[in-house]
Amino acid sequence: MKLKVLVDNNTYIDQYYFGEPAVSYYIEDEDIKLLLDVGYSDLFIKNAESLNVDLKNIDAIAISHGHDNHTKGLKYYFEQNTSKNISIISHPDAFKEKVMGDLKICSPILEEELKEKCELILSRKPIKVSKNITFLGEIPQINDFENRKPIGKQINGECVVEDYVMDDTALVYKSENGIYIITGCSHSGVCNIIEYAKQVCNDNRVLGVIGGFHLFEVNEQVDKTIDYLKKNNIKELYACHCTSFVVRAEIYKNMPVKEVGVGLEIHW
Repeated sequence: MKLKVLVDNNTYIDQYYFGEPAVSYYIEDEDIKLLLDVGYSDLFIKNAESLNVDLKNIDAIAISHGHDNHTKGLKYYFEQNTSKNISIISHPDAFKEKVMGDLKICSPILEEELKEKCELILSRKPIKVSKNITFLGEIPQINDFENRKPIGKQINGECVVEDYVMDDTALVYKSENGIYIITGCSHSGVCNIIEYAKQVCNDNRVLGVIGGFHLFEVNEQVDKTIDYLKKNNIKELYACHCTSFVVRAEIYKNMPVKEVGVGLEIHW
């Protein structure tokens, strides 16, 4: 498997790509090419061109959850790509309307419109997206220190509810030697995601994790997260996006954390 970071908060020194507080990863698994998330703007398209990634050849876009800094790029993608050959894979809640106060924080293209533009695959259950990569679907709460917290409201018709971001999910790549997890924001808890990926793949050998951990302050949850990561003996940690500097520094005191920026390429 090959992964390229098209969008992240961080950019590397003397590498002239664009960054924004968002996520987009380009992934290849054998003959399948896909994206996880599309960022907040058209930057994933600009960076893809600079990184020699041809987005016209991708087979699918997986969405980690429905917040706008992971989905807003769809507007720009469909302005350039009008064929309906692309599959978009997400949890059923990902393309519902989401608001925080008066601010919309959802995809600019919601479910009904999206069905007209692509093959929309909505699943709460794990589904294979390539030979070795699985979309995890809805993440159960497994660890008692990772409780979901509401972020704004979700609107479905006339029904308005607290949004616990049940659509938050991830990808898992299963290799001969173990598994690698690719997350967006980990609103469901990065350790819950890892533990569920182990169950889905029937493999406890966690080799690496890349993505946002949604951790901002050093607290009990961070301490227990570090204990969990150490217990699983994870060698490759790429904590990025919504993982604060102080949290990454705290993790680094206990185990190596690799730097992430636009242009990073990983081969697993």
